[in-house]
Amino acid sequence: MKCILFCQDNYAFGILEPIKTYLIENGHDCLWYINKKIITDFPFNNEQNTTSITTLKEYQSDAIFVPGNEVPHYLRGLKVQIFHGLAGEKKGHFRIRHYFDLYLTQGPYFTKEFNKSKSIYKNFHVIETGWPKLDIYAADKLLYHEEKNELLVKFSAKKIILYAPTFSPKLTSAPFLINQIKLLSKNNDYLILLKFHPLMDENWLDVYKKLADETSNIIFETEKNIIKFLLIADILVSDTSSVIYEFLLLNKPVITFQNISENILWENSLNYSELVELVEKNLREDLYSKERKFIFDNYHPYNDGKSAKRMVESVLNYIKVNSVPEKRKISILRKLKINSIFKK
Repeated sequence: MKCILFCQDNYAFGILEPIKTYLIENGHDCLWYINKKIITDFPFNNEQNTTSITTLKEYQSDAIFVPGNEVPHYLRGLKVQIFHGLAGEKKGHFRIRHYFDLYLTQGPYFTKEFNKSKSIYKNFHVIETGWPKLDIYAADKLLYHEEKNELLVKFSAKKIILYAPTFSPKLTSAPFLINQIKLLSKNNDYLILLKFHPLMDENWLDVYKKLADETSNIIFETEKNIIKFLLIADILVSDTSSVIYEFLLLNKPVITFQNISENILWENSLNYSELVELVEKNLREDLYSKERKFIFDNYHPYNDGKSAKRMVESVLNYIKVNSVPEKRKISILRKLKINSIFKK
């Protein structure tokens, strides 16, 4: 099977890497498509890759794995949506854009919603597989344990706090928590890691970079894949971001501000001035440990590290039964949008 790993944003690398590994280990061929704006971030330069849509057309793929929302309709191959997060409450998460033949969902909550749309549109299939980015949780949950201990010793700290807000201007807490992060850093028992979304407003990145430069126990992280920081942190501070669910699945406490989810099963505050108190409380008591079972069961019940395997096998089985679709029927407006995005 010939597969395209389709990357419009750099968060896609960590999502697609387990799929790439499984494909190669099982004798399949894969080609990375990298948007030119993120090519300098691409970590697998020794593997087949291109920034050219023309090259993708010539490649004649059997399947295209896409963590993003759009893919050129005119490329050959089964177009597979594998998602870029777990935040179903975000606007557009369940929107059907009609570019995809197959939706591979993370857990029952997502499967149920997309099956509702499937019954209406009848032009795609839905299979629940789990999410490949989290395969590392099964195999290498302690991968960075030694690095964490080294950090704690180096900074004479007892706990690592990860601040990872969303980039969305209407949802991000970044403009409101800068002074609270400063106050939090006055407790030398804490090492604070700042990890921002690739699309975060540059002005706020500069503000937080300056804060980290001026504060000995704050680190502004630039590594693209957030998984390491999720694994080594003791508590997460965020707002309305998919990373919340990734962290909850590690069975650790989360604090959010102004979260818009209908099912808030963690500490959420409407008051931006409570950060210091909430961190102390949740590190001490972890009041929401029992509620996290709902997240495990509904958002991602797969802890075997085999979601990438299930995804690839689902695609193989689909193609075996239905063959590779030669084209995708979409509206003129959708075609125009794709042509605009990919400069056809």
